[in-house]
Amino acid sequence: MNITMIDTGLNDFNTLGKFLTGIPPVKFSGGSKKQKYEWVKEVLVRFNFRRLRKGERGKVREYIQKIAGYSNAQLSRLIAKYLRGRLVFVEYERHSFPTRYSPSDIVLLVKTDNIHQRLNGYATRQILVREYLVFGKLEYEKISKISVAHLYRLRTTRIYLSKSLTFKNTRAVQRNIGERKKPEPDGKPGYIRIDTVHQGDLASEFDGNAEGNHQKYTKGVYHINSVDEITQWEIIASVEQISESFLEPILKLILEQYPFVIIEFHADNGSEYINHTVAKLLNKLLIQLTKSRSRQTNDNALVESKNGSIIRKHMGYFYINQKYAPSINDFYLSTFNTYLNFHRPCGFASITTNSKGKQKKIYNKYMTPYEALKKIPDARKYLKPGMTFTKLEKISMQYSDNEYASIMDEEKTKLFDKIGLKPIDF
Repeated sequence: MNITMIDTGLNDFNTLGKFLTGIPPVKFSGGSKKQKYEWVKEVLVRFNFRRLRKGERGKVREYIQKIAGYSNAQLSRLIAKYLRGRLVFVEYERHSFPTRYSPSDIVLLVKTDNIHQRLNGYATRQILVREYLVFGKLEYEKISKISVAHLYRLRTTRIYLSKSLTFKNTRAVQRNIGERKKPEPDGKPGYIRIDTVHQGDLASEFDGNAEGNHQKYTKGVYHINSVDEITQWEIIASVEQISESFLEPILKLILEQYPFVIIEFHADNGSEYINHTVAKLLNKLLIQLTKSRSRQTNDNALVESKNGSIIRKHMGYFYINQKYAPSINDFYLSTFNTYLNFHRPCGFASITTNSKGKQKKIYNKYMTPYEALKKIPDARKYLKPGMTFTKLEKISMQYSDNEYASIMDEEKTKLFDKIGLKPIDF
């Protein structure tokens, strides 16, 4: 207990000696910590502690310790303060920084992360800035000024963790038609990279034959992912199978979705794209077919990274029956692709070269694919006939990033309800 014993009868060494030997002609009363400090100072002054000899000082110290309960170290510190004229009780006040972002600001961050499937800090900050500056959402004014470092700190707060969803990560995939080379767009749009993502197999019953039982597997749907090299404009579609009869119409549909002219079509060495049917289709459209070089893993890295950060993040790893491919494809073409290209910022790298000629990529620019397209010099000349930036701008400004992400999320929930699954925290 924090109780001070304040005496009223000890004022000379004779009385003090009797008290220390067990004859206490004194009267005590309790007090606060501040009163204890004041009492110690009063005793030291009463016995003129500064002029006492060593033995007398020892008796005063023993007396104070017996009454106040201080340790040797505590009392030594108090006496040292007294001798310097600084024995004054000071209330401890912990320094605290003012809170810059309120719970309502953190809720806006949670909302943005949840509906965009938690992008990296730079992309998320860009969305917050666009919500305030581009779309005029005044409630985002304060949170739009957040630094990326502090954004990550807010993601560790109790308010954020209690309301947020969390997500996981990804994977990747490689044959003799087409030219082996790395795409070299030279800053021009129209050089797309393409890859396939399989939505899992479902193990079914065992079938019996002469050699024993063998387990059957039912194939899931396939997602066709394509990304433009320069703008990161992304078009995704879904098919039941990756046979030539299914792929030809879906590839036509994908190519039609791009607002600019396609010049080159780059795939890895998978037979679904490197075949005569695809080559014939691309030749008819005057599109060059190229494929990845052996032992050059970066040739198709852009689209493979998008497989994880986009398709796996939103569609997960669970099995989806092939019969739902048309429904998924409708979701992609009507809603999801618009979200990706007009409302989801992507990271764009700046390349620096050191004195030894070694190049280093720094992802310090974040913008939507549509913004990247507009920044290309004389971008209008790359648009398809009949396509204008007026039409594209109308699509871009119809909804804010968060508004359209919410629409996309609602449509995705409807899709999963139809499939018989619930969106999960991947």
